[in-house]
Amino acid sequence: MKISSVDIFRFNIQLKHPTRVPIGILDAARNVIVRINTDAGICGWGEASPFAPITGESQDSNLASAKMLAALIKGRDPLARESLGDEMRRSTVGDTSILSAFDMALFDIAGNVSGLPVYELLGGENRPLRSDITIGMQDSIDETIKLLDERLASGFDAVKLKVGRAGLTDSDYVAAVREHVGPAMPIKIDSNQGWDYPTALANLRAMEKLSIEYSEQPTLASDHTSLRRLRDNTSIPICADESVFNDSDALKLVTADAVDYLNIKLGKSGGIGMGIRIEAIARAANRKCMIGCFAESRIGLTAAAHLAIARPNIEFIDLDSSFGFEVDPIVGGASFDENDGGRIIVDDSPGFGASLSDEFAESCHWATV
Repeated sequence: MKISSVDIFRFNIQLKHPTRVPIGILDAARNVIVRINTDAGICGWGEASPFAPITGESQDSNLASAKMLAALIKGRDPLARESLGDEMRRSTVGDTSILSAFDMALFDIAGNVSGLPVYELLGGENRPLRSDITIGMQDSIDETIKLLDERLASGFDAVKLKVGRAGLTDSDYVAAVREHVGPAMPIKIDSNQGWDYPTALANLRAMEKLSIEYSEQPTLASDHTSLRRLRDNTSIPICADESVFNDSDALKLVTADAVDYLNIKLGKSGGIGMGIRIEAIARAANRKCMIGCFAESRIGLTAAAHLAIARPNIEFIDLDSSFGFEVDPIVGGASFDENDGGRIIVDDSPGFGASLSDEFAESCHWATV
């Protein structure tokens, strides 16, 4: 079996509510979807969701890189995923989002060839997954509570609040949300590098009584020292996000005792292959992982869900991006339970079982290599 061609799709969908974070605003999914085709009639789907403030990529740069990567792997054995992945990583600097799309598609092919869902291909057993719902930075506490109520009405039972404002403003927002939802609901906070160390420490100490599950990336990605100091000086666990792209980053963080948890995002790691390596390092260091997302459709979220199922050490699930899409053009794959929004349903279809609808694919097709 050989790779016969790669179809590349420019994927644009507006979000119902823009998500504002300290380093930017997500108001739409501006993604790239790839379909790797083989001469055996088997194909695999993958998705890139670039976010320049974190990965340095854009949709246009991903489209250009996709053509280059497609030419590189054309005619090759799609089951040789490790060697193909190494070659693709050597062919570019960064480009983790588009590398992730190709990695997903190769895993999808492997699952379809074997007749197994990818989580089973990875040695996992299907298990329940529940995602939190993310609430971006709003202009007032009232707006935050209103949006939160809209999302909780869909059945979510955990929330991640975007923070990173100046001074101690964020502690007021989080305190108001805690009072509104009661003592039992899990609350996580994510600063996206928005605080310096003194601001982070003041906010986390002010929030210690609010039962926060963890503080995600409170300070600059490169500042491992501040992450370690926060871990030593507050009772709220610290989770690395932008600080951990790959296994080398994970090893540095756990060796320095800088964080309690590691956030795996396929768009940062370059795909499932590297995500597996990050999780293995975390498990060896007795650290739990979370799995997160950018603005992926259910193609990218399905891939992330399969990895989470296969690795129970991935305890915290933050895979809610497509919940905010204006439309959903994905056929099959993981889905949100209509009666219980936080529950992610993953069936036993071979591969990932997710694809673009034919009509939507035709409308956003960009190139074939």
